[in-house]
Amino acid sequence: MSFMKSILGSAAALALTAGAAAADPAIIFDLGGKFDKSFNEAAFSGATRWAEETGGSFREIELQNEAQREQALRRFAEAGSNPIVMAGFAFASALGEVAKDYPDTSFVIIDMVVGEPNVRSVVFNEHEGSYLVGMMAAMASESNTVGFIGGMDIPLIRRFACGYAQGVMAANPDAKVVANMTGTTPAAWNDPVKGSELTKAQISQGADVVYAAAGGTGVGVLQTAADEGILSIGVDSNQNYLHSGKVLTSMMKRVDVAVYNAFKDGPGLEAGFNVMGLANGGVGYAMDEHNAALVSADMQAAVDGASMKIQSGEIMVHDYMSDESCPALTF
Repeated sequence: MSFMKSILGSAAALALTAGAAAADPAIIFDLGGKFDKSFNEAAFSGATRWAEETGGSFREIELQNEAQREQALRRFAEAGSNPIVMAGFAFASALGEVAKDYPDTSFVIIDMVVGEPNVRSVVFNEHEGSYLVGMMAAMASESNTVGFIGGMDIPLIRRFACGYAQGVMAANPDAKVVANMTGTTPAAWNDPVKGSELTKAQISQGADVVYAAAGGTGVGVLQTAADEGILSIGVDSNQNYLHSGKVLTSMMKRVDVAVYNAFKDGPGLEAGFNVMGLANGGVGYAMDEHNAALVSADMQAAVDGASMKIQSGEIMVHDYMSDESCPALTF
């Protein structure tokens, strides 16, 4: 695309951007690639929206391995990119080192907190949105068994799972939630074959709705659910369109808004701790022509009612990141 200075892989290619306009913002995608149809793609959508609206350009890189995190940050900072956005918690360690060395550069990290004066840390109340889609899963299930498939087994993904299970139980106390994680390394974000295998295993245990919070791995979950005649729930981006009439909904995590706002605010953006939840549109659930026939008016009314109660504090959704227990689910 003409508005984009695309950098696709090596440190040498990254260095070629030094001649670009000094204040071009930059985004670093996490492992799994910008077209993972989930987390990274939401980030890319936010950057693209900013570029299309402003006529501006941005730099980007899709990481190929863990070793590139700090290197990419330093190369972009040296080239004058500002702000620099990182899509994912795994950048925290590298950013903690790099931010100190470039005090005049603004950095934005998504899904982690780095307490430097030139860093904006954006986190999401994923448990709140997951509670809502958990309610929908329970109401749509005919078997009283629903599933959850996470990506890398980390507290962040357990936060999705626990909120989801709490929502399931709120809608149907007799329901059962089957949960699996894909793995314990970053490879778990991009393993659709394993996602497919786990989906089939959960179907064999009676699950007829499966929620995938697994990045690119979720593509395999949604595909297999459609093939096997059960419903799925997407995550981060609106994935309803991937299998129209087969995806019950998607838990929207507005990473696109976080990236768009960072680029819009530009160099010198306000640093600090930003929380995006139900109250400010940071999370929610997707409704469109692809799932309208799957979600009844009564289901939607129940979920919207719960959303209002969460925002008012009448319903408290357990946050695994604050308390590493999961009352509604056993892993």
